[in-house]
Amino acid sequence: MLARNRFLLLLGLGGAALAIISLSLQFLNLIPTTPIAEVPVFQGVVGGPGVPQGKSRKRVLPAPHSQKPDPLSEAFGYCNTPNRTEQAWEGHSPVDYKLLSVQVMIRHGDRYPLYSIPKTKRPAIDCTLSSKRNPSHPLMNAFISHMGQGGRGHWESPLGSVARLPNHGACEMGELTQTGIVQHLLNGQVLHQAYKHHNLLPSAWSPRQVWVETTGKSRTLQSGLALLYGFLPDFDWTKLTVRHQWSTLFCGSTCDCPARNKYLEEEQRRQYRLRVADTELERTYADMARTLGLPTRQLRAANPIDSLLCHLCHGLAFPCIPTGEGGVGGCLTTAQFSVIRRQQLGDEVDRRRAGLYHKYAILAMYPYLNRTASKMERVGKGSEAGKRPRSGGEEVFTLSSAHDVTMAPLLSALGLEEARFPRFAARVVFELWKSPPVTQGQSKKKPDKGDKSKAVGGELFIRVLYNGEDVTFHTTFCRPHDRHTGQPLCPLKNFLSFVKRDMFSVVNATSYQEACYKHPG
Repeated sequence: MLARNRFLLLLGLGGAALAIISLSLQFLNLIPTTPIAEVPVFQGVVGGPGVPQGKSRKRVLPAPHSQKPDPLSEAFGYCNTPNRTEQAWEGHSPVDYKLLSVQVMIRHGDRYPLYSIPKTKRPAIDCTLSSKRNPSHPLMNAFISHMGQGGRGHWESPLGSVARLPNHGACEMGELTQTGIVQHLLNGQVLHQAYKHHNLLPSAWSPRQVWVETTGKSRTLQSGLALLYGFLPDFDWTKLTVRHQWSTLFCGSTCDCPARNKYLEEEQRRQYRLRVADTELERTYADMARTLGLPTRQLRAANPIDSLLCHLCHGLAFPCIPTGEGGVGGCLTTAQFSVIRRQQLGDEVDRRRAGLYHKYAILAMYPYLNRTASKMERVGKGSEAGKRPRSGGEEVFTLSSAHDVTMAPLLSALGLEEARFPRFAARVVFELWKSPPVTQGQSKKKPDKGDKSKAVGGELFIRVLYNGEDVTFHTTFCRPHDRHTGQPLCPLKNFLSFVKRDMFSVVNATSYQEACYKHPG
């Protein structure tokens, strides 16, 4: 019992460290995107998801020699205000390919700040839901009603006691807002539209075929339920089990990894050194503290960027305090906000150069990626001709509702180092596809020597999408694959080899156990 308590204490400290690094890494833009062809997500106040036309794609990697991103523009992108256009490429594949499974990880939607700025009024935001308040959604009233029936579902402890809807007239710290609900209702609709023609889930789906998991925070639980309702309107509560992930890394029973924690500590030290060396940032914090009549150290501890971003996303003026004796008083400014954002964007460049975070990410996300790979492998084997279907079917739709400290390392572990830092309601989607079988009378051709990319029929392939963009060929495991040969998708075996062995080469190891328990080099 003593050993178990010590282990839980260490995990708690690790969670606190993750929270710190989350706030340090927040708002980093790792993949600026240039839309080429977009479709409206909203029409007027609300609307349905669009289906992309033609073969235009957003640029996934930044153009060389492009202008430095504007900190304010990047911050607005992080807000993900649900009145913008969006192009979704989920569900797209060559003709006659069969979609076997979909696994989705989301970041929770827009939330109230986790910190308040001393001496200032908290942002005035209502965290109850109303279809009459913008932004809204056509499913809002039906969603509210359906959540009222949630007692019929199955809830792993402690989720049964967590509110299924945001419900405070004055938002509590970290609470999901109505904007966050709308963001994920839209995400769910996008996926519903993308997969409805693929017969991914039968109308009479079994409890085993839908897997939903979330951390114990209300904002992740509520976000997951909103997306699920958009994807499966009026789903049958009696068939749904909502599972609890106690770690933000979704690592289940394999969370213990000393080397991972070492890399995280080294990354935090790198961040600190870079931050204190930035004289403009230090001067800006001192100016802000002087305006508020606070010690600079106290202002830093209050993490003002978290609250300021909430003001920005909700169109609220930045905080002010009345001018008092000695000239103390005034308003915080967008110029000050931009300096902090500029430093964070610069930190991201240095983070990639140092490589410590990537090593941390590999070890942090192996358990989740291993589960993802195992599910794909199991579904793939179950689809083989002549194979007797498993009773109740396989898990063909998995939804993991998580945080930025979950999704950011996932992107890094996949090799998407240029990927944008997860905005509110960001989504990563893993799709499993099967090529059409060889038709009767057609010879089952083997690939030519030196050309391993051509399908021979009934093969398995993976696609990875980030916020609707196909980033498969930017991942570490599929970057070398030639997209211009006869096979335009990424073989699943590439992903399986990556997860089981190849990903550990970054930390000079061949397995998770070896990587976790040897001293980081």
